[in-house]
Amino acid sequence: MRVCIKSVYLTALLALCVDARLAAEVPASVDALYSRREDPVAARQAADQYLAHHRAAPQDFVGGWKLARASYFLGTQGPAAERRMWLETGLAAATDAVALNDARPEGHFWLAANMGALAESYGLRQGLKYRTRIKQALERVLAIDPRFMEGSADRALGRWYHKVPGLFGGSAAKAEQHLRKSLTYSPQSTVSLFFLGELYADQGRPAQAQRLYQEVLEAPIHREYVAEDKFYKAQARARLQTLAEKR
Repeated sequence: MRVCIKSVYLTALLALCVDARLAAEVPASVDALYSRREDPVAARQAADQYLAHHRAAPQDFVGGWKLARASYFLGTQGPAAERRMWLETGLAAATDAVALNDARPEGHFWLAANMGALAESYGLRQGLKYRTRIKQALERVLAIDPRFMEGSADRALGRWYHKVPGLFGGSAAKAEQHLRKSLTYSPQSTVSLFFLGELYADQGRPAQAQRLYQEVLEAPIHREYVAEDKFYKAQARARLQTLAEKR
């Protein structure tokens, strides 16, 4: 009888452990929704479900960085009235992810991404508030894995050096260096090409900017980044129109 009771107890305990492990993992259905983020409804549903998961399982590192990633997407491409809220949500989630696993690049990268979007979108005060932390987070990604997401840390550092005033550490030369480095990992990256085009445009190099914007339009759409590629293609098309009007 004791053996039977012990067996039942162990079976129940094992089931509880399995249930707890599964509860701590992001459901595949949420990832599937995020993969369809080009659809605004799917993007919002994915972010809401990542948020619910993070609240239920705050110890899940993967859930934390995935919430930060989805929040960044809505914070840059979602409804304007909700963008700041999502970026702040992403910042908090990425901070949690870094605390859970400092040795992985995901938390650091999405921390920098959400801070960077806040810095670019909400004025000089936000930019000054986050500039050092953004740079530190991206340099941490480079130290862990410079190839992460096809050179995304170099791309973002290039953007940082472009957008930060020279008085506070910005440098057009370093911006170009990092953007070109990112293109060694993914030569047809629409975002890297677009950022380099913007750098050239701001430097008064319209012919080179035009060539890069055209490369953005000609680049194939990456199956994992459909929404982002379409976004930057639209941005490049608008920049080309602006350059044409200035001739």
